[in-house]
Amino acid sequence: MRHVFLIGSNGIPASYGGFETFVEQLTAHRKDPEIFYHVSCLSEKRGEFEYNHARCFQIKVPKLGPAKVIYYDTASLGECCRYIKHHKLADAVVYMLGCGVGPVFGHYKRKLHRLGAKLMINPDGLEWKRDKWSPLVRRYLKWSEKRMVKHSDLVICDSRKIEEYIKTEYSAYEPNTTFIAYGADLSKSTLTAEASEAQKWFAEKKVMPNEYYLAVGRFVPENNFQTMLTEFMSSTTRRDFVLITDVKQNQFYEILKEKTGFDQDPRIKFVGTVYDQNLLKFIREHAYGYIHGHEVGGTNPSLLEALASTKMNLLLGVGFNREVGGQGALYWEKKAGSLSKLIGDCDSMSEDDRQEFERKAKERITSYYNWDHIARIYEKCFKGELL
Repeated sequence: MRHVFLIGSNGIPASYGGFETFVEQLTAHRKDPEIFYHVSCLSEKRGEFEYNHARCFQIKVPKLGPAKVIYYDTASLGECCRYIKHHKLADAVVYMLGCGVGPVFGHYKRKLHRLGAKLMINPDGLEWKRDKWSPLVRRYLKWSEKRMVKHSDLVICDSRKIEEYIKTEYSAYEPNTTFIAYGADLSKSTLTAEASEAQKWFAEKKVMPNEYYLAVGRFVPENNFQTMLTEFMSSTTRRDFVLITDVKQNQFYEILKEKTGFDQDPRIKFVGTVYDQNLLKFIREHAYGYIHGHEVGGTNPSLLEALASTKMNLLLGVGFNREVGGQGALYWEKKAGSLSKLIGDCDSMSEDDRQEFERKAKERITSYYNWDHIARIYEKCFKGELL
């Protein structure tokens, strides 16, 4: 039996977030009976429970503000070492999601190696580039990433562009890397247009099915909301722009309102968050098009979900997005007029052409980003068959 410890996510069952969804899907799609998963879960108490046939161990974390993430990841590493030693587990694997604990990573690598275990990481996207962090935090995250790449037995990248960056940026360490994509679910929502949840949401938000463009994601500058809003407002489309994102107590919202005046355009509709995944999938399926402005990160989960659910996808043309979307999407640049023109082109597109884009997008998901395929690759990786 190969024991694999998945740490760095908030845990399962997943409510929201890329890493949480990844852990939920990976455990749910386990195929190899010789793989047994242990999952760290952020909690207000200590304990254990079983979910998706995985052992979920709760890490109690005090209220430390932003520092609680570092505390949680460090405590999770410590608990892995304790459990592996106590149960005398041979050839265990600890897989860390994220790169925030560089200062202690070398220490835990040595402890795990003495126990016969391997330490792997997923560096996520370029977290240190995110505008939400102060210059000091960015420098820490970059340094922490460097330390963790240096001390990892294997760096698993969910984007070939990220793998290329890791190999080039940290070539002095000759990092051992591999590429395993993130996944998406091609199943359709179980809701129908007559479902009360769907009717209530569309009525409350004053949105008509198939008469809106959609964006889903964290409300942060690097997701290019300013460009998307400005370009949409300059377009001639009669459709709405529905933004599913959390703007409560967010200073960025007020800054954008002042810069763009989006509150004066009745087509712009900030509708809050949607945590019901079945309803969110229904909303994606009934969007006329999806607008994606993420430019920091690897294989973005919200992009995969859009490709799996929405006919037309209008993506910012950075390398990460082109790698995922291929010929199943249209691409825009940040220069003035690019996205607004694309929206016009999309509005005038024939239904046959829209269906062809949908077919190509779903083909991308089926061929490269389905969870069954990805789970099998991870199982081979954890058993050492990719090393």
